[in-house]
Amino acid sequence: MIDETTEVRQAREDALPLLSPQDLDPLLERIGNARYVLLGEASHGTAEFYRWRAELTKRLIAEHGFSFVAVEGDWPDCHQLHCCVSGVAGVPNDPEQVLWSFGRWPTWMWANQEVVDFARWLREMNKTREQDPPVGFHGLDMYSLWDSLRAILDYLREHHPDEVETAMSAYRCFQPYDEDPQSYATSTSMVPDGCQDEVTALLADLRDRASLSATPGLGPAFVAEQNAAVVVDAERYYREMIHGGPRAWNIRDMHMADTLDRLTEAYGPESKAIVWAHNTHIGDARATDMAEADMLNLGQLVRQRHERDGVVAVGFGTHSGSVIGSPRWGGPVRRVSVPPARQDSTEGLLNEAVPDRDSLFVFEPDAPSAWAERVRGHRAIGVVYDPRRARTGGYVPTVLSARYDAFVHCDRSTALVPLHPWEPEAHGEAETYPSGL
Repeated sequence: MIDETTEVRQAREDALPLLSPQDLDPLLERIGNARYVLLGEASHGTAEFYRWRAELTKRLIAEHGFSFVAVEGDWPDCHQLHCCVSGVAGVPNDPEQVLWSFGRWPTWMWANQEVVDFARWLREMNKTREQDPPVGFHGLDMYSLWDSLRAILDYLREHHPDEVETAMSAYRCFQPYDEDPQSYATSTSMVPDGCQDEVTALLADLRDRASLSATPGLGPAFVAEQNAAVVVDAERYYREMIHGGPRAWNIRDMHMADTLDRLTEAYGPESKAIVWAHNTHIGDARATDMAEADMLNLGQLVRQRHERDGVVAVGFGTHSGSVIGSPRWGGPVRRVSVPPARQDSTEGLLNEAVPDRDSLFVFEPDAPSAWAERVRGHRAIGVVYDPRRARTGGYVPTVLSARYDAFVHCDRSTALVPLHPWEPEAHGEAETYPSGL
């Protein structure tokens, strides 16, 4: 058995200094011709994770021709940002104005200065692509049930007014719950089918419309169809949440994987995708204890579906610092400390090996170092975060080199900069399973 001192030495030898975007060259070489690059984060509120993801994404777009960025965000809100960075008429010119309008708690996930900076870069980059389609920015998540319903109604009123009644049937079915997912979920314990029939009919109708659309790619019919897919899967998700267990989680990650597939198809056979999401979504679940709980995730599904196309997953972690989080679901935005990681964790090992710096680890596919093949706790911070409990909880047992193809360690990290100095009320939004990830 390898002792800890040997593992620390191995990790130190494997660590590549990460000081500038040029230091990402070994990772870009590892990515090569891969079609899917999945970029994680150990928390939703850490500036360094967002910045390094943005720097790598810029290089993938500029040097490797990647087609779009898909994030752990709502489809309707992110579509507005997509229109902004694509230069669509009638949409605000400044991404900050669009991001400011993001209203679902927690707004800081996307309404923050780090995303503003990247989105402004992307808008300027798209201005130079005169002969090529713009690089997109899209949401993979499915919490926008009511916003998506309203977007569908707007689309049908403009393009197919004779079909509005199908959407209104679904809207009326959800109306008694006053946009409260918990209320709807509870009601399905008495009426198990809930609004399932109405949303299924809505999706079928919009898929027929999309197949007949003369506008290729991401035209209005595609956007409306995706909103309908959100409504269908969100309804299933809330129906399952009342029962507990992993099925709601699996519905959510399968929705994200299906949305990613629809996007790559819409962008064409040569398209390439970048994903931004929490480590718990992009790191392969089979390399963690999630598999024992019958949970799958986006990273696992993308690897299983698209291994031949090339998939590279990059995890992120931090030893200590600060983060944006909330003391409870729907609570206020606050900057809180991240205490030093447990010594027996991945982050504890890497702090001992390469303290006080950002480092990059690129794992050899066939022969990763022994330290990266050992099961260790790997820190995961949700939007609800209490540092007082961080020493005993919030660690996912992980084989690092199996969960990711590369890893970015930010030894001491800082909180990102939210655009909003306050947070809107959560409007009854149900907490994500297992804990705000």
